[in-house]
Amino acid sequence: MRVVSAADVDRLLDPASLADAIDAAFRSDIVVPPRHHHDIERQGDEATLLLMPAWTGASVSPAYLGTKLVTIFRGNAARGLPSVLGSYILQDGATGAPLAAIDGTRLTVWRTAAASAVAGRYLSRPDASRMVMVGAGALSPFLIRAHAAQRPLTDIAVWNHRFERARELADALKAEGLPVRAVDDLEAAVREADIVSCATLSVDPLVRGEWLKPGVHLDCVGAFKPTMRETDDACVRRAALFCDTRAGATKEGGDLAIPLASGLIGPGDVRADLFDLCRGVHRGRRAADEITLFKSVGTAIEDLAGAMLVWDRLNASVG
Repeated sequence: MRVVSAADVDRLLDPASLADAIDAAFRSDIVVPPRHHHDIERQGDEATLLLMPAWTGASVSPAYLGTKLVTIFRGNAARGLPSVLGSYILQDGATGAPLAAIDGTRLTVWRTAAASAVAGRYLSRPDASRMVMVGAGALSPFLIRAHAAQRPLTDIAVWNHRFERARELADALKAEGLPVRAVDDLEAAVREADIVSCATLSVDPLVRGEWLKPGVHLDCVGAFKPTMRETDDACVRRAALFCDTRAGATKEGGDLAIPLASGLIGPGDVRADLFDLCRGVHRGRRAADEITLFKSVGTAIEDLAGAMLVWDRLNASVG
């Protein structure tokens, strides 16, 4: 069994190819059981184990089976360790033989950003040139690179509640040749943007519907709990609503779960998920001035697609 580090994942993947792989995966025969959630009793600490399996169906060859294992130990901060740690185990789908243990944390940020890029193919304007990244955490640079690989972005603003962190991220990405700048006025940046990507842990809305210009695309990736949200009710009222998976996004992510629970919208107001978009069941954006909102909470399909691409390229590089 091969061990694939975070550095290996970075070396083997690129935003455009991973978006292609995830787009294809949503059109493919992949089985995704419900995510397993287990609470672990630890004295003086709370811990959680998440198991996210997926495997290719009988019509797919070669066959693969994969499982992401994620642990959340809230006391790890006091130990100098990340609270969330993950590994991905890729297996031969015909024999069950283990193939690779992949850094799950790194794989997750790559595939999450690529899923947003896939949604952007169908929902953002093809001529989108201005983007604002709301949040400057670990996922933000991957989202910026992913959207920049899909649209002709000439101006990318980064806003963070700590401006210094936004400036650090902007400087790092400028060194890569991306047109990134740090901003401290979120409203002004959103009013100018063609794409607004959000990756925060905010409980209260950060982006207001009154700020949205016609044709903007909202990419809501953070706020992964039903008590969190990054956009307000006005955003939801004004936008055509989409998600990665209906079962997850309408229950786990507050940007849709909260307005659904309040009765502001109904289940039928979510027009399509990534299955519908990638398979051509729904065309996505209908007009240049339409406002679109995509809510992502993640799915094991994306993890398996990313792991398969890592495995293919790992073998190609060895050969």
